[in-house]
Amino acid sequence: MTAQRNPWPALGALVVGFFMILLDSTIVSVANPAIMRDLHTDIVQVIWVTSAYLLAYAIPLLVTGRLGDRLGPKRVYLTGLCVFTAASLWCARSGSIEMLIAARTVQGLGASMMTPQTMAVITRTFPPERRGAAMGLWGSVAGLAMLVGPIVGGVLVDQLSWNWIFYINVPIGVIAFVLAYRLVPALETHGRQFDRVGVVLSAIGMFLLVFGLQEGNGHHWDGEIWALILGGLAVLAVFVVSQARDIAEPLVPLRLFRDRNFALSSLAVTTMGVAVTAMMAPWYFYLQAVRDYSPTESALVFAPMAAATALSGPLIGKLSDRLPPRVVPTIGFILFAASIFVIAAAMRPNSPIAIFLLAGVFAGVANSAIWAPLAAIATRNLPMAQAGAGAGVYNTTRQLGSVLGSAAAAAVISARMAAQGLGGAATGGGRLPAAIADRFSTALGQAMILPAAVLLLGAAAAALFARAPESVSAAEQPVAADVGTR
Repeated sequence: MTAQRNPWPALGALVVGFFMILLDSTIVSVANPAIMRDLHTDIVQVIWVTSAYLLAYAIPLLVTGRLGDRLGPKRVYLTGLCVFTAASLWCARSGSIEMLIAARTVQGLGASMMTPQTMAVITRTFPPERRGAAMGLWGSVAGLAMLVGPIVGGVLVDQLSWNWIFYINVPIGVIAFVLAYRLVPALETHGRQFDRVGVVLSAIGMFLLVFGLQEGNGHHWDGEIWALILGGLAVLAVFVVSQARDIAEPLVPLRLFRDRNFALSSLAVTTMGVAVTAMMAPWYFYLQAVRDYSPTESALVFAPMAAATALSGPLIGKLSDRLPPRVVPTIGFILFAASIFVIAAAMRPNSPIAIFLLAGVFAGVANSAIWAPLAAIATRNLPMAQAGAGAGVYNTTRQLGSVLGSAAAAAVISARMAAQGLGGAATGGGRLPAAIADRFSTALGQAMILPAAVLLLGAAAAALFARAPESVSAAEQPVAADVGTR
């Protein structure tokens, strides 16, 4: 027997853990200099503190999404939360860079188990006509976490130590576990044959592709890097062919992409991953090297953006339920692109900081108009048995976008610096000399054009969304099955 229950408390419990794992995607970047000093390491190794997390987060997403369908999203989420919280304590206690990288790898694996389950639970417990409001909360948390990570990281590093960016996860993880255990229903599972060939091929292909993209700039995009990238693409092509075979339970049911809105949403969220990651590096370089802001001060420039995202998200989520699917995200993409173009133009040595704060407000509202509606549109027509698979694919494309954005930002910044005749100009140790500050600002402003342009591709994808059916049959409505608390 199944029983209807209010799905909002379950969603509230899930987003606590979801906020924590997305926070860790950006919080470490501010702490890198302190980690380098304390663990006596170099920049190549400290970059791996973030790279290892992103690798372990992105690669298993297709598999962990499917595991939620097979074992139940609540069980997989709670397991991942335990892994993530324990690994956070390990990170905080690490005494060497090698130990920290290993702990971050385990932490990323825990995050990959949790993320798809949050979307899957929304898909399976909220009816389609209410999913926009639910995704409004989910999307606000996603956008907010990616923006406030550097703020939280800067304050903790400046006031305490880098270890506290990981210690803080432990009490949050415990609270998130108790809430999820009590409030998230144990939903029906779909335990058919697991696609072992698909698991192996997807893991190998994703590893080669993501590793190649992350390491490309550090290795000057040499032949070995391109061999990794092309090899990864080749393995993923074989994976796609394998998924098209007539097997009982493919890891990625290709019929998901027959749904026009799901396919376009996956493309659009990839552009968001690229843009959000690619805009951070040049903006932070500008604030710290050109304007001589501390990590905390530079992070606080993002505060209006984060606040606007948090405040506008639920309202825009409800609004998106009442409008054709293409309207809200298309406006959001265009507004976000325009905000970044304004920021790029204002990146001069003595520009009023108010320009960046105001542009950040508009960018925050734009984020709310993108994250939540995209997720709701992507999942609206998914069959309940494939909610986890769809969430895994959607989040994988987002993470791939983040990796692409990180690699592209590094390459573009390097190229624009060279074009301005700066070469390897130092960016630390105080404010840049006036003689090169103008050229440095110009190079960073030009680098910001990349994320703005990519967002226009997202706007084009969103503009092609098809109108959702006016009604959904009862058989297609998700039901929150209260079949136990374990």
